[in-house]
This record gives sequence, C-alpha cells and structure tokens, in this order.
Amino acid sequence: MHRHAGIDCFDQDVFVNAVGGVKITEPAADLSVLLSIVSSLKNKPLPSKLIVFGEIGLAGEIRPAPRGQERLREAAKLGFTRAMIPEANKPKHPINGIEVIAVRRVEEAVERLRELD
Repeated sequence: MHRHAGIDCFDQDVFVNAVGGVKITEPAADLSVLLSIVSSLKNKPLPSKLIVFGEIGLAGEIRPAPRGQERLREAAKLGFTRAMIPEANKPKHPINGIEVIAVRRVEEAVERLRELD
C-alpha cells in the first residue's frame, strides 16, 4: 500500500476477519480486502452497494478475476449499484443497474475510491 498507493501503514497491525468464519481462498478478494484496509485507516466507510473484486500483483497491477461478467450480473441482481473491477473484466456492453469502475493499478483504485461519495 505504501509503495503503490502512498498509504503508510507500516506502523499498524492489520487483522482481517471474514464474517461467519468464511475462508477467503480466492485471489479475487485481494482488492476488496485492500480497500477495506484503506477504509479503516482513513476512518471512512466504503460506499454502500459497492462490490469489489480483483487480484493484486506484486507490482501493484490489478489482475482479472475468473467469470467477471457472471459476477457483475449476479451483483446487479442482488442490488449492488457500483462495481470496482479489473480493467480486463470490464464488460463490452453495459449491465443494467450497475455502474462499472474499471481500474488497472492499486493507486488508481484508491484514487477512484476517494472520488466516490
């Protein structure tokens, strides 16, 4: 986070707890966990009805998740209105009911998060 987004957290202990003991084994959870940590450090909640997925590489790039289009369609059905996703998962055609925010790098994701209300 420090190298790619300019967020200092080296003096913090970070614990991530998934609700109900769910195990997070999928790399596509990387971006959502990172933005949750940013939210906590900034003491600002993530926007409601936002879904986030994407794998983060060591160089700060955001890699696509498998079945990205299916994830977006299901998220829209469940009432999510915004999605922050890897650029490579951006749909070719809009999906009704959901605004897609496509990002390529960690710093871009953090900046776009700041722009959301």
